[in-house]
Amino acid sequence: MDFSLFAPVVPELILALGALALLMVGAFSRDGVVAGRVTAWLAIAVLLTAAVYAASSASGLVFEGAFVSDGLTRFLKVLVLIAAALTLLLTFDDFGRARVMLFEYPVLVLLATLGMMMMISANDLIALYLGLELQSLALYVIAAFKRDDVKSSEAGLKYFVLGALSSGMLLYGASMLYGVTGSTGYGAIATAMKTAGMTANIGLIVGLVFVLVGLAFKISAVPFHMWTPDVYEGAPTPVTAFFAGAPKVAAMALLLRFTQGALPDASVQWQQIIIFLSIASMVLGAFAAIGQTNIKRLMAFSSIGHVGFALVGLAANNAEGTAGVLIYLSIYVAMTLGTFACILSMRRGDKNIEDISELAGLAKTDLRLAAILALLMFSLAGIPPLAGFWAKWYAFLPAIKAGLYPLAIIGVVASVIGAFYYLRIIKVMFFDEAAAPFEPVEAKALVVMALSAVFVLLFVLPFIGGALTDAATAAAASLAPAVR
Repeated sequence: MDFSLFAPVVPELILALGALALLMVGAFSRDGVVAGRVTAWLAIAVLLTAAVYAASSASGLVFEGAFVSDGLTRFLKVLVLIAAALTLLLTFDDFGRARVMLFEYPVLVLLATLGMMMMISANDLIALYLGLELQSLALYVIAAFKRDDVKSSEAGLKYFVLGALSSGMLLYGASMLYGVTGSTGYGAIATAMKTAGMTANIGLIVGLVFVLVGLAFKISAVPFHMWTPDVYEGAPTPVTAFFAGAPKVAAMALLLRFTQGALPDASVQWQQIIIFLSIASMVLGAFAAIGQTNIKRLMAFSSIGHVGFALVGLAANNAEGTAGVLIYLSIYVAMTLGTFACILSMRRGDKNIEDISELAGLAKTDLRLAAILALLMFSLAGIPPLAGFWAKWYAFLPAIKAGLYPLAIIGVVASVIGAFYYLRIIKVMFFDEAAAPFEPVEAKALVVMALSAVFVLLFVLPFIGGALTDAATAAAASLAPAVR
């Protein structure tokens, strides 16, 4: 057997074998707490090793074309792996205090990440579904990982029920597409699309709608966002940080390749759906977060709004728009991880604080934490010259060039409205009377906060923003043959 044929799947093999090995390490360990910490560090090492291999993995198709490796997959896999490693780093102290730092958690994170990487490389409807379910099954469990916490159990149950519903809808849509085109492979579906009258086929349109609805659940786009605020609030904060970052990247990657790889000739049909999802997400994200008092629920609605902004780039349906989506996702992940590191640092004793009013006067008691959180809030609001501004710039500009002026205008207006609740947090921290001080920021959270703050602040420099833009443009070019 020629093992070089499997070179494109080396990062996935590293994660799969690493997860199995860590499962054995944990299962045969006598001390559960020590096993949890050891397996978490080893899991981070496995994720970073996979990232190194993913960055230089071979291009090609394997498994009869169901799995693809190219510039786009390399870019997104590295982003997902780094995000997973950083969120795992945030887990140690919080789970340690709650005495739930068990070896099963890092193993589940590795398996969820493996599912995300399969989603990113899926070039077939069956491969898409397998990756999606591998990710989802692991995420259902970690959402309810604090078994003695009612909110955590409720979050896991809600996520499971609605996630199962969305998976069923996606599978039904995939079966419709198979029935109409006679294939599950993206290439064959794209070829079938060229048949006269195929793009107007009612079966294809119904299948397309159901698949996009299933994917909209996964990225929490409106009106399929109902699980997001409750799950974000109820799940343990490190798990919420994980949900807010890596899975969104994987689902958006899947959406990119499905729409532009399998259905380039049906762009008129799917563009209408994407534009609706984008507008609905931006508008709801802008208004619904205004009245929130819990910072994790606020971040849930914020993430819904940011998904809408990213979809603006996808709606443009060109290589520049694809690059804009990749840049937006990279910046969004950096901002979100830094913000959740700050949220994890909102702690008095062993109790995590989530109420925004408890941030009152933080600048007087912990200026470093207040300054970093304010920087991230400004960036999330899209204030120049921070990274968040450039994220919107690269997402909106292709839409304007494609003539989608109303979509871009709605995006700008929603961004301005959404800035209110970010600026309100800054006002509470710097101008309200000081509340009781928080515990000192722990080292691991400080590392993530510092990396995020440096990235956001120095994005305008060529070796950060320029390098990321070049990498995203090159990654988008690998999908260009399927983009009109």
